[in-house]
Amino acid sequence: MSHTSMKAKGMTMLAKDRLDLRTHAPITLGAFEKVEGLIAESGIDPMLRHLVKLRVSQINGCAYCVEMHSREARADGESSQRLDHLVVWREVDIFTDAEKAALAWAEALTVHGLGVSLDALHKNLQQYFSDEDIATLCTVIVMINTWNRFAIASHNAQF
Repeated sequence: MSHTSMKAKGMTMLAKDRLDLRTHAPITLGAFEKVEGLIAESGIDPMLRHLVKLRVSQINGCAYCVEMHSREARADGESSQRLDHLVVWREVDIFTDAEKAALAWAEALTVHGLGVSLDALHKNLQQYFSDEDIATLCTVIVMINTWNRFAIASHNAQF
């Protein structure tokens, strides 16, 4: 489900939209939807995309996106145990090394000032992903950060 179709599907909203991007920025949202389509066609595992989108949404405090990505992941077969433990992924052994590398990369590109070595994280990613997949993973991370900011601008009472 796309971010723009969530309201049409009757999903819970935290507050009345203060900004309707579907009405006031349809060309921009259409372009973002095209990028999401390209990501969906890529070689990145859909379950990994769900995990990354959900984790970034958790970090960004976007309840709207957390609800949507949790729902989508469950609908696609992701376990509640893994979703429930995503926030503490470093502390549990239910995620693969490839997933952990992707989650570390996602966190580093989402939170400025963590002080982590991007070179080391990238080298770790290269053990599990091709350069093309890493570029796509970066696109997933950039897009979910963008969607989070749009949703926050539209729905959150404060940020």
